[in-house]
Amino acid sequence: MSKITKPKSLTLISSGMFIIALSQILSHYIELPDFLQGLLMGIGIALLLLAVSLGKFKPAR
Repeated sequence: MSKITKPKSLTLISSGMFIIALSQILSHYIELPDFLQGLLMGIGIALLLLAVSLGKFKPAR
């Protein structure tokens, strides 16, 4: 797979964290089915893993 640029990976990280937070907030106020709650958590985690695994980050020296 090809690498993605740093701004795109930061966008994926922030959108993944937003989806996870949104699912937690919605499940607190609204009765969400387990399928929908798990789907939102899975999409958020997948976006985070995609950004970390394909992102172009320079290692610390």
